[in-house]
This record gives sequence, C-alpha cells and structure tokens, in this order.
Amino acid sequence: MTMTTSASHSSSSEGTPGATGFGQRLRTGFGLLGPRHPRHTLPVEQTGALSLPIGDDGVVVGVNQQGRPAVLGVNRPTPFDIVLIGGLWTAQVLALRTAATGARVAVETARAQAWMPLVHAMGGGQNGLAVYDVGRVPPQGASAGTPVLVVRDCGMRPPRGRVTSAPWQSVLTLLPYLSPVAPRLMRQARVVGIQRVSPDEATEIGRVIGLPHPETRSLPGLQDGITLWCAERDRQYVMTQATDAETGLLGVARRMD
Repeated sequence: MTMTTSASHSSSSEGTPGATGFGQRLRTGFGLLGPRHPRHTLPVEQTGALSLPIGDDGVVVGVNQQGRPAVLGVNRPTPFDIVLIGGLWTAQVLALRTAATGARVAVETARAQAWMPLVHAMGGGQNGLAVYDVGRVPPQGASAGTPVLVVRDCGMRPPRGRVTSAPWQSVLTLLPYLSPVAPRLMRQARVVGIQRVSPDEATEIGRVIGLPHPETRSLPGLQDGITLWCAERDRQYVMTQATDAETGLLGVARRMD
C-alpha cells in the first residue's frame, strides 16, 4: 500500500474540450496551471516519518515541569483577558516576546521610566511597543493582520480601562500584589498567572479561582521566574528563562522591582 500525491497531466490543442476547460479556468480566476511534477509515493511503513512536532500557537512564556515549551495564545480572534499577579520583569519579557511575533504592544503605565529601555531597544516606539500614561491609551485598531496586546501596569488598583479586550486585542493586567480589585479581575480573566505571594494572599487566590490545596500551599515558596498559570481546565508551573538579549536589557528574573 502506498500514499500518493500527484498532479494530473493533460495536453490539448486549441478547439478541443481540454482547451475549453483551460479557458474556463482563466475566466473564473484560477490563473495559469502550475508546473507538473512526477508522482510521489511513500511506502505505508514509512508514514511515521511524516509526523511533525506541532504544538500550541502563541508566545513562549517559558518551560513547564516536563521541560517542554509553554505558550500563551495572546493573538486571538476573540477578546482575551490575562491577569498576572507578579513582577514587572515577567510582564516585560511577555511584552518583548509578543512584539517579536509581529503584534503591537501598548503599555499603559504610571512608571514610564521603567518601560523606556524597552522602547529604545525596539527603535523608539516605531517597531511594535509604545508607552502611554494611565487612561491615555488611544484606540489601537487591532485586526488579524495587526493584533495588539495592551499591558496595564497601573498599580494595585488599576482604573477601568478605556481600551478593553476585543477581537485580536488582548489585555494583560499586572498586579504587584493581591488587591481589593483582584478577585473581580481574576474572575473575568481567561488566564491568571500567579508568582510568589504571601500565605494569606495565596489562601484568598486559591478560594477565588478554586485552586487545589497543594497548589495554593506552593505559592508562597515559588522561586523568582516561576509562575503558576491557571486557565479553566489547565494549570502549569512555568519557568521563564530569559535569552541573553533579554537578560542584557532587563537583568535576571526577579519577583520584586
């Protein structure tokens, strides 16, 4: 048994049925016929060689406990909200990597000076990353061709954003600690990332998003660079490992800034 792929080869002269079909293809917009290639065959016992290591599509946020890449699907055709209770370092790595996929990143922040090194490194805001004051993010015009990530670095009590999640526009809200608005934001989010927090904060986070007790108990002891990412049916501990370029720009992984 063999698997085959082929392109049929027929020749015809003007005035024959084949010529009529060729003209019909041109009129209907299919364009010129492509080149002809010989028939390709593959014995069935070799079909396993065709398998490809295809994983999820998204931004690589680190490696999971099995040492495999963990990705976060930021660019989506539906609204997508992310909450990260953690450090600025991790949010900035995610912003850089998202911009590297071709998406635009709009940062809403009250500490613009902390983000300016990223802006300068990426060409002064002309190549994918721009910084705005709190409440001053303009409409981004997100589309399938130009997806957008809005990073809200607005402190413990971020105001309601003028620019919200939308098709092809995701919003990442960074919270340095658990705050009174955090439960609402976590319930609304599709994905929640949690870094090292105090035992009391861990208990409250576990109650809000329904974490099992072992994972709740682990949160106060997480090392720098490790995040517990929680979705509706999936939880993964992920270690974010910076590249040399990221380390040169942002320094080593850290929970506090």
